[in-house]
Amino acid sequence: MKAPSLKDAWDTYEQVRPYIVRTPSLALDQRATGGAFSQVVLKLELMQRTGTFKLRGALANMLNAPKGTKSVTAVSAGNHAVAVACAAAELGMDAKLVLFDSANRARKALIAEYRAQVELSKGGAPAFELAEQLVKEEGRLMVHPFEGPVLASATGGVAMELHEDAPDLDAVVVAIGGGGLAAGIASITKAMRPGCAVYGVEPVGASSMSQSLSAGHTLTGIVNNSIADSLSAPLSLEYSFSVCRDHLDDLVLISDDEICRSLYLLFEHAKIAVEPAGAAAFAGLIGPLRERLAGKRVGVIVCGACMDEESYVKWLERGAQLGVQ
Repeated sequence: MKAPSLKDAWDTYEQVRPYIVRTPSLALDQRATGGAFSQVVLKLELMQRTGTFKLRGALANMLNAPKGTKSVTAVSAGNHAVAVACAAAELGMDAKLVLFDSANRARKALIAEYRAQVELSKGGAPAFELAEQLVKEEGRLMVHPFEGPVLASATGGVAMELHEDAPDLDAVVVAIGGGGLAAGIASITKAMRPGCAVYGVEPVGASSMSQSLSAGHTLTGIVNNSIADSLSAPLSLEYSFSVCRDHLDDLVLISDDEICRSLYLLFEHAKIAVEPAGAAAFAGLIGPLRERLAGKRVGVIVCGACMDEESYVKWLERGAQLGVQ
């Protein structure tokens, strides 16, 4: 399937620009990695409105909805639902969202602030079935959490901003859930900087893309068990799968302990508080990609920070116990 072009990403960026913030990039203190890399640049997408990159894709899909669309639905573990609720409030649409019953309470609170309706469901297939029912019975537009060319064009805007801030990167590292962020980052990075490698990172307990790539096709019914709940896609779908397959240089796996250690190091050296998914790409860099990218200039997508304080403190303490290895 055709990956988004640089023109696609730019056109989409112009559409969503009035509603988003241009998130900053930060050169990480060398102490955080023991000087293993020439430079590490963090793309701080956790500072996006709603706390994650998800707002870009939600807005793009809703701004490109069929004329007359007045109501939407979405399936989410939390972050995407927050983004759709925010976008609906901005665009004057009615949102009824299918939220996993395991969703973090901080995300539930944010959704409530935007006055969106919520239907709770078990994760996986039951949630998607409920959302499809809302599409059929109430005529709502499904705003998908990770699939499709419009969404990938929107997430490509993250790559455009990063490469504008840091034009000489040797590699970019990005976390993967369903693959919508990685598809945009990888395709637009290759369009802007053909010599720049792009590496995906997944938790061992939430590895839908890794499993799909190994199988050679998309998979459904994937059971996840990771603290990085916002990376826990229960299935893979053809568009994101094919773009990631064709544009990623490799995909590596990390443990929950590596995520906690990364979360701690980001707090200690960058003074940012991130959710587990937001720490995953950095965990991949300082873990399985460390030797491969030693001495290189690397961009790391810090994709989100939407969590409750009790969980964060627990993960932070776990990471501090692991320390700098």
